[in-house]
Amino acid sequence: MKNYILLFLIIVNVFSFDSYAQQSRINAADKKYATYAYIDAIKTYEKVANKGYKSEDMFKKLGNSYYFNSNFEGASKWYGELFAMNTSVEPEYYYRYAQSLKSTGEIDKANKLLGEFNAKNKTDNRGKLYEENVNYLDQIKANSGRYDIENAGINSKYSDYGTFVHDNKIYFTSARDTGNFSQRKHKWTGEYFTNLYIVDVDSSKVKKFKTDLNTKFHEASPAFTKDGKTVYFTRNNYVDGKKGKDEEKTTLIKIYKATLENGKWTNITAVSFASDNYSTAHPALSPDEKTLYFASDMPGTLGQSDLYQVSINSDGSYGTPVNMGKTINTEGKETFPFVTDENEIYFASDGRPGLGGLDVFAGKIEKDGSISDIQNLGADINSPKDDFAYSIDPVSRKGYFSSNKDGGQGSDDIYKFIENKALRCVQELSGTITDSETAVILPGAKVSLYDNQTVLNTTIADVNGLYKFPVDCGKTYNVRAEKEEYETKEVSITIGKLSGKTSLPIALTKNTCRVTIGDDLGTCFGIKMIYFDLDKSNIRTEAAIDLEKILVVLNENPGMKLDIRSHTDSRATFKYNEALSDRRAKSTIEWLVKNGVAAKRLTGKGYGETQLVNKCADDVPCTEAEHQENRRSEFIITAL
Repeated sequence: MKNYILLFLIIVNVFSFDSYAQQSRINAADKKYATYAYIDAIKTYEKVANKGYKSEDMFKKLGNSYYFNSNFEGASKWYGELFAMNTSVEPEYYYRYAQSLKSTGEIDKANKLLGEFNAKNKTDNRGKLYEENVNYLDQIKANSGRYDIENAGINSKYSDYGTFVHDNKIYFTSARDTGNFSQRKHKWTGEYFTNLYIVDVDSSKVKKFKTDLNTKFHEASPAFTKDGKTVYFTRNNYVDGKKGKDEEKTTLIKIYKATLENGKWTNITAVSFASDNYSTAHPALSPDEKTLYFASDMPGTLGQSDLYQVSINSDGSYGTPVNMGKTINTEGKETFPFVTDENEIYFASDGRPGLGGLDVFAGKIEKDGSISDIQNLGADINSPKDDFAYSIDPVSRKGYFSSNKDGGQGSDDIYKFIENKALRCVQELSGTITDSETAVILPGAKVSLYDNQTVLNTTIADVNGLYKFPVDCGKTYNVRAEKEEYETKEVSITIGKLSGKTSLPIALTKNTCRVTIGDDLGTCFGIKMIYFDLDKSNIRTEAAIDLEKILVVLNENPGMKLDIRSHTDSRATFKYNEALSDRRAKSTIEWLVKNGVAAKRLTGKGYGETQLVNKCADDVPCTEAEHQENRRSEFIITAL
């Protein structure tokens, strides 16, 4: 009996000692995890986990350590262990687990988790994007097969990524070992710190960029101005043996700027909007070099990192950084922007429906700066792993991107490509402006392209009377041609759904109309009546287009005055129609005044149903089209 008790005590003590040892290891791993030393943390956590120890917190940290290093197979394993515990976990882990499963090919299970993620967090834009694009794989498939891709031939067994082509040379980032025994490793990834490297286009002879831009710690993502005299790049804020934070913490990264003077890079300073409290990284210049795009987690960021833009003033100072908004940013990670002179922005994101990890997307930059029509580039560029740092020459359609997809030489590799087919279907809309009677070409005509009432583009017909516009396939546009001594003409056209060219010649009629006081300007210049919806007094889209024609005539004839007369159909009461028509006349006048016409040149009145143009009086059966004829405005000239 005593022996039994003694044996029991020994077992308990051994067990207690083992538990203490395991907890000690976990505490040590937690410290490494807290300082972003993920590779070291993984080694310790896995030793404990492989002995059968289970913990929700440990599985989260193990999964995260792999996830933040883009090792989605490892992340999937440990997130799987977390979910197997049947515990209630935060919605974010549903998303990370789903992303990890995509990378291991378990698409159906991943999509199920994304659905659950959206149900648990209705406000998260990533879940909304999935619900709105449940068939996202169909779009990815449709956008695939457009590239010829090959290894760039400049990769090492270490991380190589991010390219910038300037003066027939490729500048890129690499963690390759230079053989220096003092080369330092980064705790987060376990790889050597990165520096900038250079290689001639169509060459494989890589050289380290031997300038003061490189230090013994991280440099990455250079972006040069067109003259090659200024460069923006990313650097961490641990330089010359100094740290902005205590020794155990991972430092943040900043965008730096340098200028080339007498063949040497000088004035190497952080941009004014960088900070020791958040990161700024991966700079990209707009084609006119007046705007800098970048990624950051500064206050106001929606997710892990967002895309921002900041104006570059003529004196070299900067405006206030502006978050590019929810149309492009998500609660995930948006990074590595690249902007072309075709008003397109390419970027990497793990917050949008994709194949797993970071995928490359393209969006259109609208005139107001908003981003529209964001599309996944397809399975040529994107993979179940991280794909990022996409850049393209809009003329040659050649470019580069980076990826840690299977089949590469190192953790990240650089690939080069040729795009054989555009992502978006675009056509060329063109035509010749001629005289309708003589067929003589009319150079110098002003031609405008409209989408509804919005002017998209304006050009002047060349010496051959020719105009050209790039247009999207499948869309309907209005084209307006204007020339002195000719009547303005507007034509609607729907573009075909395949790439190619669409011809739209426009013949203008010489203006032979002699107006005088009392004439209706609309009739004289072939301007349609300004129609209104039933019971409405607001300006319709097509009405605004016609009012712009009236505006042109008034601007060309500054002495002209108009009396605007509004009419209704016979439906509703006499009193109601009189008030409605008066509101319509005032609405028309307000639109013209808002667009620059002096109010003293305009008068107006509503005539209700007193001047019908057809039989449609009270109690007379009429079609809607017949009633529409009576809902109109007239523009009577009262002075010239």
